[in-house]
Amino acid sequence: MLLDQETENEIAYELCQLLGRAILPVSGSDGRGAAAETYGTAFFYSELVGATDDGEVVHEWLLTAAATTRTPYGEIGLRPSLTEPAEAAAEPIELPGFADRWLQLPELGLAAMPTGGLHGYAEDGGWIWRTQQVTDAVAAPADAVARVGAEPGSAFVLALGVGDAGARPLEAVIERVARVGDEVRVTTELPSGYVGAPVFGVEAADGELSLRCLGLLLPPDGGGHPVATFDRIRSALAAATAGHR
Repeated sequence: MLLDQETENEIAYELCQLLGRAILPVSGSDGRGAAAETYGTAFFYSELVGATDDGEVVHEWLLTAAATTRTPYGEIGLRPSLTEPAEAAAEPIELPGFADRWLQLPELGLAAMPTGGLHGYAEDGGWIWRTQQVTDAVAAPADAVARVGAEPGSAFVLALGVGDAGARPLEAVIERVARVGDEVRVTTELPSGYVGAPVFGVEAADGELSLRCLGLLLPPDGGGHPVATFDRIRSALAAATAGHR
């Protein structure tokens, strides 16, 4: 669906309020103190895996593009809005053996980290996370992904850019998304730091606009970015963790 500019701006603003605390900056290098070689964005995703008499059963993941995780050393940045107290965000989470910290899903170009270790890190440091998540209700189901057509529609990418002196500002950019062959693609190449970010589209539902997370932004090729869509992400996570559910 292609929206008018005013509506697009309103949705971009709303997206920052609803999910601005769902994303974290990631970077990779050869080692502690070395210059960063890769910059990306990761986001929290709550995967619904079942239900019991006590309520829903979810697995929480931190998702990003695999291309951002291949260096020997990595850092997950902390943001004051995501930690309680805010001062806990002063230093990043340092991760030697960066690639080994993630469940690699090469068929999608995706890396997924169970968040138990992140919560343990916070507990050891005497602080707690204050996150928002892309929930299963927001993540696009297969039929919504299938409705993305060849005609470009409005898309929104929520990311942490790369600014001066290592700053990682929150940015919500308005782009276009379309189906090209078997791929869903963002049609414009985006700046450093955006790879791994969640990509959102909109649909009309019951007379209102419904915001859906189509998937995750992969590295650029051919003047735009392929998107790892949530129909495939769900299937890949389920297959990779089938013995642990």
